Amino acid sequence: MAATQKLTFDELIRHWAQEKPDAVALEQEGDAITFGELEVRSRQIVSMLASHGVGKGDRIAWLGKNARHYFELFYSAARVGAVMVPIGWRLAPPEIAYILGDTGAKVLFIDEGFDELAAKACGQMDSPPEIIDTPTAKAQIAAASADEFTPAGRDDAILQLYTSGTTGNPKGAVLTNGNLFSLRLPAEEAAQPWSSWDEDEAILICMPCAHIGGTGLGIMAMAAGIRGIVQAEFSPEGVLDGFEQGITRLFIVPAALQMVVQHPRAKTTDMSGVKYVMYGAAPIPLDLLREAVKTIPAAGFLQCYGMTETTGTIAMLPPDDHDLEGNQRMRSAGKAVPGAELKVVDENGDELPLGEVGELICKSPSNMAGYWNLPEATANSLKDGWMYTGDAAYMDEDGYVYIQDRIKDMIISGGENVYPAQVESAIYGHPAVAEVAVIGVPDETWGEAVKACVVPKPGATVEPNDIIAFTRERLAGFKVPKSIDVIDVMPRNASGKILRRELRAPYWEGRDRQVN
Repeated sequence: MAATQKLTFDELIRHWAQEKPDAVALEQEGDAITFGELEVRSRQIVSMLASHGVGKGDRIAWLGKNARHYFELFYSAARVGAVMVPIGWRLAPPEIAYILGDTGAKVLFIDEGFDELAAKACGQMDSPPEIIDTPTAKAQIAAASADEFTPAGRDDAILQLYTSGTTGNPKGAVLTNGNLFSLRLPAEEAAQPWSSWDEDEAILICMPCAHIGGTGLGIMAMAAGIRGIVQAEFSPEGVLDGFEQGITRLFIVPAALQMVVQHPRAKTTDMSGVKYVMYGAAPIPLDLLREAVKTIPAAGFLQCYGMTETTGTIAMLPPDDHDLEGNQRMRSAGKAVPGAELKVVDENGDELPLGEVGELICKSPSNMAGYWNLPEATANSLKDGWMYTGDAAYMDEDGYVYIQDRIKDMIISGGENVYPAQVESAIYGHPAVAEVAVIGVPDETWGEAVKACVVPKPGATVEPNDIIAFTRERLAGFKVPKSIDVIDVMPRNASGKILRRELRAPYWEGRDRQVN
């Protein structure tokens, strides 16, 4: 049986432990664990979790940066159907407290250096989870027995990722074993070269584990049975170190890729072993593609389009469509990956003719099981097996999808999702603010920057720096506005809804689409 026919973490861990027990599964800063060792250690982790009352269907959370320890906890919990909830370490205490409360997590595992943040978050909760720091967890794992257990099945939930909601609170997308692994088989059957892996490959995991682009790379490494090199967070130096450690693939956002190829060390680093550079969150600017191809000449470039709710990539722009002279397809997000189906529909859900802009929807075995404890939001997003992405797009005659705008007003800044409603909610508490609307404006480094348009209360004066500082106390740094516009009146439609599009228009003038 091929590894790709195995659709649960338990099946894959057992498989690779038998097939290649001495091969490295995960490493961080030279500290490695083999597939054989992982099989035993993960059973010890299952026992440790059970001693804290954690079993199938229970939630556990991780607060910290990327760590080999996190992936061991995640893989092991997944074997029995306990659900891992990685929380963004840049979130503010109230945001963390909300996620912990929403999940009902029994245990919060924290990385070193996150004691104070965890204490502040849990201090705001009526029923906080048990907090276990990394040294304590490792000691308990070492003392636990490697018992057998009842493994989780394909349809059991194992991962819950939080994606910001337009209503202000984030929503927990529930993902099953099947969601995570089902698209691998059709990809291999399609004989795409980037879907096959050599024995000596290694993948770099440096994007945040609270995102599908971070944890998803660990999932990819386990599915392919190859080495996952974990780094705590992205840095251009770290990626260059990864090249020297033998990485053959990585996922990166264009803004981060630019930092890597423009780093002084890039000229002297051997990148000849890199097979594929996967990137997402935005199309690659032509100048950056030229610079990246010159710097990493052996690599094929793959643009990946997807979302948390689709367990990552559902459309891909392959290397052959990346043209150093530029072409129309490079402005697209690619076309559906094998096993996924894409359509563009109108507000009634009817498919639109090619070239017409509507909402992009996806049918795929990778579509989430649903939003945690939000049946109405789930019903609005998942209809008859189709995931409604909230992205406005059109499709050409060859199936390539061109994203035009965000139906849900989401801003993507440096690969991070920012929803205006959540930022607006934070700013509304400021004593000088009568009304606020948050928009994304073009930014050469981050793709988009967050801007708040503020109407002062009568007789009040709005100081932009004061608004920024006020927001920073309440939200993660990447959600804080980079600039403030003070305006006299909000543009509204006949029903009184603020017209963000009118606020955005002057900043996007001369551009053929409203995403950067």
